[in-house]
Amino acid sequence: MTTIAIIGAGPGLGVAVARRFGREGFDVALVTHTTERAQTLSAELAGEGLTVRGFAADVRDPKALEAALDAATATLGPIEVMQYSPVPQREFMRPVLETTPADLVGPIEFSVYGPVAAVHQVLPGMRALGRGTILFVNGGTAAVPHPDRAGTSLAFAAESAYGHLLHGALADEGIHVAQLVIPGAISPGHPRKDPAVLAETIWNIHQDRHGYRHFADDLDS
Repeated sequence: MTTIAIIGAGPGLGVAVARRFGREGFDVALVTHTTERAQTLSAELAGEGLTVRGFAADVRDPKALEAALDAATATLGPIEVMQYSPVPQREFMRPVLETTPADLVGPIEFSVYGPVAAVHQVLPGMRALGRGTILFVNGGTAAVPHPDRAGTSLAFAAESAYGHLLHGALADEGIHVAQLVIPGAISPGHPRKDPAVLAETIWNIHQDRHGYRHFADDLDS
């Protein structure tokens, strides 16, 4: 079996996805913002019997992200599945009339430069394997822009467009590109947005390999 790299892994969705894919025999690379979080989460999952390693990188720093993914490949082997799901920073969510060009630098680095850097780093390995899955996880503003969250609305739209272009460009190579839109907050105990339920949804997207955009829940929920 090969490796899943979870970029922006946290104690909720990231850990749940690691467990779900780990049960299927995948090795797990957790890419987090800090070394401390990477070590804490990887130790927790390793204690459950998973083969897992943690790597630190700021997704707004393409070189750091590339280095983390390169280290993950060197340590665990080819990355067959890449999930890009870091949580946007609160300062990205400003009202549209208060949003300046400077306010958009962070969101674009986060949701465009980061995904592009990550894809370019994992694509050669997927092509060598002859298969792969690239999954972008976004909030509801990826589908319906919100006037009080201009930064993420604009940047998620760009990330969505990039993913959609990849979906068409890579389909003939056996590499499936998809997006999961999660409206509202990830909520333990929720029938559709509990982390374990979302992890199962992500596993099914990887297995079924149909369509680009998927919704975890209704947009008005």
